[in-house]
Amino acid sequence: MSTQTYQLPKKHEWQTLKPDYGKVVIEPFEPGFALTVGNAFRRVLLSSVEGAAPTWAKIEGVLHGFSHLPGVIEDTLDILANLRKVVFKLHGERSRLIRLKATGPKPVKAEAFEPDAQVEILTPGQVLATLDRDGVLEMEVCLEKGRGYVPADKRELESLPVNALLMDADFSPIQRVNFQVDPARRKPGHERLTLEIWTNGSVAPDDAMGEAALILEDHFDLLCRFPTGLEPAEEVPVETPTFELSDNLFRSVEELELSVRAANCLKTANIRNIADLVQKSEAELLKTKNFGKKSLNEIKFPNLPPRLRRRSRRSKRTGQSVAPRSPRQPPSAAWT
Repeated sequence: MSTQTYQLPKKHEWQTLKPDYGKVVIEPFEPGFALTVGNAFRRVLLSSVEGAAPTWAKIEGVLHGFSHLPGVIEDTLDILANLRKVVFKLHGERSRLIRLKATGPKPVKAEAFEPDAQVEILTPGQVLATLDRDGVLEMEVCLEKGRGYVPADKRELESLPVNALLMDADFSPIQRVNFQVDPARRKPGHERLTLEIWTNGSVAPDDAMGEAALILEDHFDLLCRFPTGLEPAEEVPVETPTFELSDNLFRSVEELELSVRAANCLKTANIRNIADLVQKSEAELLKTKNFGKKSLNEIKFPNLPPRLRRRSRRSKRTGQSVAPRSPRQPPSAAWT
């Protein structure tokens, strides 16, 4: 895995934030990354942020899109075009039916739809049709949530009411996105990204950007988990080996029953216990004042615990020191 570190953005500030417009500044980026991030956000914002739109409409007395209602100035295609200009916000459910019934003479606006707790009409003044004195407009509209732009001929509906008219659905609440890359203010050699977002008001610019970021994260997460060998290995806790010290190491050298001469030599060498003694080599002990081979032999063959005994002679076969045999010790009892 690469150990190269990158300068990641540390600050983002919304310089302007309105229901339908936002301007955010993000910095600092390493050279090239502001363009990459800005372009990715722009594409996802324009194509993949979820919104609501009418997908079909059923108008009383209309059999097809080229029909004309008596007492209504606009034809059916114009009514559907005006309906597509209405900005809806759908709460909770994925789809919802709304109804409208109006009589003339008057212009029929989007506010004429029957109130619905799940549906919010953000452009209530949008005119749908103009009625004469005898004109009547009664319609039922299906609102759905979706992403992007879906033409009517690309939609598949299993249960479509009789005489219902399919509509091209523009689900995207994002109207326009612009970004600009400039040098970072306080970090020379780095970049600053300025992103502007225009919406139809059904989604706030900061919410739209957050949704786009989650979409990008979901796609990149799949690649991060792809078994390429770059995934960091799982850390395995390393157990620190523990050593058990024999209690004999803390015994005083006085317990070895040495001669006064040998005991005094050990005290002179500041050897107080067996742990101090076993750390000394024979050569180091012989350098101690008044410490000769006789004193050394006392230490090599005392009543020490078996693990602390030293060997006195060398085996002709292996060249290693071995302990001398004694009448009280069988030949097979090796000193260890």
